[in-house]
Amino acid sequence: MYTNKKIFQVTYPIFLTLIAQNVINVTDTAFLGRVSEVALGASAIGGVFYIAIYFIGFGFSQGAQIMIARRNGERNYADIGPIFNNALLFNFFLAVLIFLVSYLSMPFLIRYLVHSDHIYDATVEFLHWRIYGFFFAFLNVVFRAFFVGITRTKVLTVSAVITAITNIVLDYLLIFGKFGFPEWGIAGAAIASTIAELATLIYLILITLKMKDKHIFNLFKFKKIDFQTIGKILSLSVFIMFQYFISISTWFMFFIFIERLGERPLAITNIGRSLYILLMIPGSALSTTVNTLVSNMIGEGHKEQVIPFIHKSIKMVLVMLLPLMLFTFAFPHLFARIYTNNLELVTATIPTLRVVSVAMVFCGLGSILFNAISGTGNTKSAFIIEFLTLFFYLVYVYYTAVVLQTSVEIVWMSEFVYWIIIGSMAYWYMRKGNWRKKEI
Repeated sequence: MYTNKKIFQVTYPIFLTLIAQNVINVTDTAFLGRVSEVALGASAIGGVFYIAIYFIGFGFSQGAQIMIARRNGERNYADIGPIFNNALLFNFFLAVLIFLVSYLSMPFLIRYLVHSDHIYDATVEFLHWRIYGFFFAFLNVVFRAFFVGITRTKVLTVSAVITAITNIVLDYLLIFGKFGFPEWGIAGAAIASTIAELATLIYLILITLKMKDKHIFNLFKFKKIDFQTIGKILSLSVFIMFQYFISISTWFMFFIFIERLGERPLAITNIGRSLYILLMIPGSALSTTVNTLVSNMIGEGHKEQVIPFIHKSIKMVLVMLLPLMLFTFAFPHLFARIYTNNLELVTATIPTLRVVSVAMVFCGLGSILFNAISGTGNTKSAFIIEFLTLFFYLVYVYYTAVVLQTSVEIVWMSEFVYWIIIGSMAYWYMRKGNWRKKEI
């Protein structure tokens, strides 16, 4: 079994990467919170719309990551290149297709879903620029899959820092119009994020080309599209792609239902979302490690070590999250003031932030268990579990937000529904399921 040191060596670069990436999220929310509540709310809807589409490309890369990790565990390094190369080509063409569909359909879809004219106008303005990021983000995730799969995650930390610094600087210049730059408000936030993704892609290409041992992986050998390899990746990733898309689309509907409660509840929810994603980082980092190390472990022929490894990971995530939960629950106002200087909004946000602080513990536990399933290559089973969980989640959100029109924090308790159900089902599957027989 992997030692704590090995787990930490893989996890901490991912952790630092997620920290750097979420500096972007915090910065965008904090800056736009000082523009207006409309801008804050619209960026929430636009941001989740973008993420929902982004996760289609990310889901495909996860299939590639599982295969790369398995080949790495088997020491079949020469087989990694064809996986990487074809994943790059597929995701590029996928980005082109999705961009065109989004460009043509996005205004009509948002108009149908959003009631407030102010929120609609700001959301469309944001997405008009943000969707160009698909071209860069869809390629970035393939590089991420490669480096996570071969357990060289330190590269991702540097790339995330580049993303964060680029985005923060451009956010400041383009949102507020500093140093002679135009004051573009919410459009400036979208442009900044897109350029930051381009900067990250340039770095990842250059660092990969400079790898001393890149020849053993057969990288960047684009002779022709290998449909057989793409088919193998898709056999793993198609369920992940649907899973992520449905999951984030459901979260998108969460924001749409909240929007019907008013512009302030939507602003509160965006602040809650930003902090929630930030608090999830330790659990997300460790769950990503669990995914790739489970795949490597199976590739090495040590299936009997998987369950003890999961138990160890659960203990580790609890040690990380419980102190963080207690601090956030006790001092939510400190975090709320990061996002807005409106004291009324700060006060209104506190109950939601307390719910979020407790929910992230359940999130950490559920993420560990659920990512273990994906690490085994049983992506179909993971999809089924996710789909069933999302049904109950969406029913709860719709009933509390639309039917009862209750307070924002009550709606946010849907996170307990989601993570308790998915964690329980994932744990049962890892104990009783047939994942030990899966070949990829």
